[in-house]
Amino acid sequence: MGWSEVDRAFNDAVEQRVIPGATVVVRRGADVAFEGAFGFRSIEPNRSPAKIETVYDLSSLTKAIATTVALMILARDGKFRLDDRVTRFFPNFGVHGKTVITFRHLLAHCSGLAAWRPFYQRIVEIEKGGRVNFMASYGAKEFAYEEIHREKPEAPPATRTIYSDLGFILLGETIEKVASVALNRYCRDKIFRPLGLRATDYIDISHVRSRRLEPVPDMFAPTEICPLRKRLLVGEVDDENAFAMGGVAGHAGLFAPVREVDRIARELIACYAGRSDFVPQKIIREFWTRDATVSGSTWALGWDTPSPENSSSGHRFSPAAVGHLGFTGTSIWIEPDSEVAISMLTNRVHPRRDNQKIRDFRPKIHDLIMDAVNGG
Repeated sequence: MGWSEVDRAFNDAVEQRVIPGATVVVRRGADVAFEGAFGFRSIEPNRSPAKIETVYDLSSLTKAIATTVALMILARDGKFRLDDRVTRFFPNFGVHGKTVITFRHLLAHCSGLAAWRPFYQRIVEIEKGGRVNFMASYGAKEFAYEEIHREKPEAPPATRTIYSDLGFILLGETIEKVASVALNRYCRDKIFRPLGLRATDYIDISHVRSRRLEPVPDMFAPTEICPLRKRLLVGEVDDENAFAMGGVAGHAGLFAPVREVDRIARELIACYAGRSDFVPQKIIREFWTRDATVSGSTWALGWDTPSPENSSSGHRFSPAAVGHLGFTGTSIWIEPDSEVAISMLTNRVHPRRDNQKIRDFRPKIHDLIMDAVNGG
């Protein structure tokens, strides 16, 4: 038993095409207990092995380790309060009974906003209607923001849990409004650079276009052959709405290698324990406490907690653990009190997104890892 069992499980998952490959870092306190790269970075158009340095599209991990951490820092600096109403910064948001929605509601996914809307389809139509290069432009991003401001909620605030990309797109806009800089710039200046992260960032499509920059394909784990863009995505955000908004959004768009995801986890654990003031202990403990607004919700603020049954975290994490998943096959789970963190990056959507085998794999691999961490 132990780490050889974990190795075997990853290799079996690659062989059985659960995932093309994976990178993983397991932390216990100040030490890395285990790390590894398994299988392939890409299987189409040709096979290339995954490396520990491979950069993955984090998808919705963006919500937890970029947007939410940025809001923790704004709270630290006295520029943002959880119980402020959204209309404090966006007066037009108050239509359709949304006046009472607070930032806490958005972070705990109980604002009543819809889970998702196909903004990218509307942006495609506008471009076809004559607005040249509208897709992935600043104007397209503003269009998405305005659409959310005008949204009619699907439930009254604080009555239902709806995991909402819209809420996090709005939180990304909030960071830009409060900080008076672009979201990617704020995250770079306040999170990534201070923590020494060199390969973690958004990929701003406007810069790629205007400067004719090309991501180095060998660095990235490709995602899917995208029906909208009709190409294999390599170093280009998988999420269609994030792409339509230019690659930089509050709900998706971040790219990183696994060791740098672990670096963020390490810092947040130190903040929780009071060893770092990167985020004050009081603030991170509030964000990492399960929100009681909606009975039965597993959400903390910007982070999830293990559900009583069928949690992707498996059966070994306590209810006090926090984590998040990404659509592309990424995940992070942290046990704050015992200072264990499991950062796992895969590109399970490569080459097609209909591969759902990771749902059974995640809880099993987390259990095996936790058993190895705990010595049995």
